[in-house]
Amino acid sequence: MITKTEFLSAGLLVVANLVTIYFVIVEGWSIGTVLWIYLIQSVIIGFFIFLRILSLKEFSTEHFYIHDRPIPTTKKTKMFAALFFVLHYSFFHFAYFTSLIGIAFLEIDIGFVLQVSAIFFVTHLFSFIQYRNRLQKRHHIIHIMFFPYARIVPMHLIILLGLFINSIETIIFFLLLKTGADVIMHIVEHRENWV
Repeated sequence: MITKTEFLSAGLLVVANLVTIYFVIVEGWSIGTVLWIYLIQSVIIGFFIFLRILSLKEFSTEHFYIHDRPIPTTKKTKMFAALFFVLHYSFFHFAYFTSLIGIAFLEIDIGFVLQVSAIFFVTHLFSFIQYRNRLQKRHHIIHIMFFPYARIVPMHLIILLGLFINSIETIIFFLLLKTGADVIMHIVEHRENWV
């Protein structure tokens, strides 16, 4: 059963995606513009995951070992996890950035990219605020660190496939798939048994 908060949060995410689809149809956005928006959205997700890790009051490291020793649930562990996430996530996205800078940078409308990215930022900020209200639960730090990768896989498939997309119909089809995947993963992410 979807809660009112999940419904509102997912609804904002749908609106942000629909705005993207609208501008693709009405303004004739290039695939390059869309790919940059999705890359920025992915970075925004990573930023809020970083804040989420740092915001943990209590967390679990159950079944998490280094050199056959359990990891203590200390502030040092939390900081290490946050920094490790940023390092790994940034490297992952730098590879996409270098791909897009050479292929799609000249095609983009930077004003539209920033406007729609701002909408995505607000939706993820709202989601983060709702998460902060549930911090009394003891979260598993590894789930939080690696869940974003499951969430952004559909988005990054769009980025990779988008480099070969030419027709407006195909772009819209992939945008609708991405929107559906985005909403489903957003809801799953906010379920208590995941985070």
